[in-house]
Amino acid sequence: MSDQQIVPTELKRCDLFKLAGRFDSSKAQDVEAAFSATIGAGRFRLVLDMSAVEYISSGFLRVLMATQKEVKRFNRGDIYLAAPSQRIQDVLKLAGLDAMFKTYATPEEAVGAW
Repeated sequence: MSDQQIVPTELKRCDLFKLAGRFDSSKAQDVEAAFSATIGAGRFRLVLDMSAVEYISSGFLRVLMATQKEVKRFNRGDIYLAAPSQRIQDVLKLAGLDAMFKTYATPEEAVGAW
């Protein structure tokens, strides 16, 4: 049984990714593959529902930054974070990435922002 879950949902205005579990460096490839598939389909507006994410590693942060760079290229889109726990917010702040991503209290708010 996997300790992480990535469930993409294509919506009208953006793509919602429901993430759950622990995302260490060995799982970063799975996240990168999911994001790449969406970007490859020409969809650049991503919302990450992080309400069930317990842990993120530097590998996950690298994928997040690289993906954001790709979706923002030519002003095509962005990544919005929805409902990150205080622990995840602390990790982003410690890494100096908290200002790079728009954060919303709920996935509905983040989707509605598009």
